[in-house]
Amino acid sequence: MKIVVLMKEVPDTWGDRTLDLETGLLNRAGSDLVLDEITERALEVALTHRDSNPGTEVVLLAVGPATVPNSLRKGLAMGADRAVHVHDDALLGADLTLTAETLAAAIRHIGFDLVVAGNLSTDGGGGVLPSMLAELLGVAGISSLSTVEITDSTVAGRRNIESGAFEVSAALPAVISITEALPDARFSNFKGIMAAKKKPFETLSLADLGIAVDENAGRSIIIAVAQRPARTAGIRIEDDGDAGQQIADFLIQNQLIKGRS
Repeated sequence: MKIVVLMKEVPDTWGDRTLDLETGLLNRAGSDLVLDEITERALEVALTHRDSNPGTEVVLLAVGPATVPNSLRKGLAMGADRAVHVHDDALLGADLTLTAETLAAAIRHIGFDLVVAGNLSTDGGGGVLPSMLAELLGVAGISSLSTVEITDSTVAGRRNIESGAFEVSAALPAVISITEALPDARFSNFKGIMAAKKKPFETLSLADLGIAVDENAGRSIIIAVAQRPARTAGIRIEDDGDAGQQIADFLIQNQLIKGRS
């Protein structure tokens, strides 16, 4: 079995995250760059399956700038078998449609039985990429799994929603996304770190994947960006016996509750 795990390099959530006000893009130089934690959990799902199924190959796949290989080496040190990095200047500021198209082409290039992704990245938060990939690849897609069970022919798990939880399954090949309910990723050891340096690492361009980027293709773009205004002082209510009425009036004015007609 071949499992492709989608990895993403993001600014560390413990650091400052800001937008470049000229380009509208995330300022990636503003803090340390790390693997998104949810993608590390996705890798743990694949490695856990491989632990009991020695014939499994785990391949890391990431799209991003020239810094990405440093982050992918961590995934290789954790135990992944090889890594693929799609790097192309034309991908700078790529929207979800171009990113999904690129990842789908790379996944076809690699070959797969199962694609495992995180459900939501910390730097973008679109949450739709795994479903877009399933559509582009023409396979079943199951999103936001809190448990995962993989067999030679199926993938199954539990999906939690506001009204409850239910069990879902799909025949392979398939694409799944997982939530933070899955276990934390394992730590890499010295042996893994040294082995990572010798593992296969492939770098692809859009041309290698047969993708031509048309600037006039009508993809989504950012037309304006501004810094969030500073927080202002709130409204102070002094209770002179009518504080309840003042609060009610404030809620009505801000359309948070309806007043009497």
